[in-house]
Amino acid sequence: MTAVSVVGIGADGWEGLSPATRALVGSAEVLLGAERHLDYLPSGLPGERRFWPSPLTPNLPDLFAGLAGRRVCVVASGDPMHYGIGATLVRLLGPDAVTVIPQPSSMSLACARLGWPVEGTRILSAVGRPVARLVGWLTPGQRLLLLSPGAETPAAVAATLVAAGYGASALTVLEQLGGPGERRTEHRAADLAGAPAMTPFDPLNIVAICAVPDPGTRPLGRTPGLPDDAFEHDGQITKREIRAVSLARLAPRPGELLWDIGGGSGSVSIEWMRAARGARAIAVERRADRAARIATNALALGVPDLQVVQGAAPAALAGLPAPDAVFVGGGGSNPAVLDVCWAALSPGGRLVANAVTLQTEAALVARCAQLGGDLVRLEISHAVPLGRFTGWHAAHPVTQWTVTK
Repeated sequence: MTAVSVVGIGADGWEGLSPATRALVGSAEVLLGAERHLDYLPSGLPGERRFWPSPLTPNLPDLFAGLAGRRVCVVASGDPMHYGIGATLVRLLGPDAVTVIPQPSSMSLACARLGWPVEGTRILSAVGRPVARLVGWLTPGQRLLLLSPGAETPAAVAATLVAAGYGASALTVLEQLGGPGERRTEHRAADLAGAPAMTPFDPLNIVAICAVPDPGTRPLGRTPGLPDDAFEHDGQITKREIRAVSLARLAPRPGELLWDIGGGSGSVSIEWMRAARGARAIAVERRADRAARIATNALALGVPDLQVVQGAAPAALAGLPAPDAVFVGGGGSNPAVLDVCWAALSPGGRLVANAVTLQTEAALVARCAQLGGDLVRLEISHAVPLGRFTGWHAAHPVTQWTVTK
């Protein structure tokens, strides 16, 4: 078995490592890492230096198979278990084969500089991930730290905040944390977005955000049941109250995958992803214009990783990864759609299907008799002007079938 040590190193370089950690690095037969991290090490160390392959993750099994029996030391940023290579190597090689020696993470250093308690700060990464993910966490006064992939990130963050109606937010860019070139600058998001080239940043930076909405911006929470007008739609949308009940039945959990059949505006799959950290979703929509609209809504509401599949179910479901939950908002009258969804659903998974028409309702009643679960009839009325007075306007009732596999 290959013995792998993963050593965190900060911007203070070799001098910031303890004597015991220096001895561990010095005894390695192979030193593995990015060029920036290996450059922190003295030139006289005996270990063979190797850079990471590209692409990284697919090549790791072959890389470590070729290093079998050798003492390998991986050099990485700060805390390798915090958005770092350490967690990846533990998944690949197992915890018994990997020894991790962390330094303070850049996020911990940033919180220390800002006086922000770590537990009260939302920490995100834009390394290999869209900056737009931060939009989903914007609420007034929210503190966020964004791990940056490069010098252009602060301006991209500022532009994203402006587009989301949070141009008044305060940004702090922290560069070269912990090193001799450490620098801190303060900005207003709208000002930085308006003149990004005026402020060059070091590629090694963290962006701290104190979220402040612009006048007229309506803050959105993460509890399911966003207003209907938070989404672009053409009327094909699971309405707010029905959506909130549907998501409560779907019960989003971290890391789980939802199939949203008949995505429409994408409202259910978007709110599923917003409701649980790491939750994933695939929205299946037959019409090209609606599929494009789903992607637009996902980007605007901070879940750009939502996968959109254009095509008609059940054919469009072929080859998709097995879901942990399925929402059928359209196509429930087609027996083949429910057959494929039920067969693909993981054990313990939840299926929720809504019906407005009598034909779809009849199909759901028959499925409930066959597979169990429960049926609920949802009737929603809204108060509307009625001449000089106010009266109730009833929406179409919805029959909802919920079943756990």
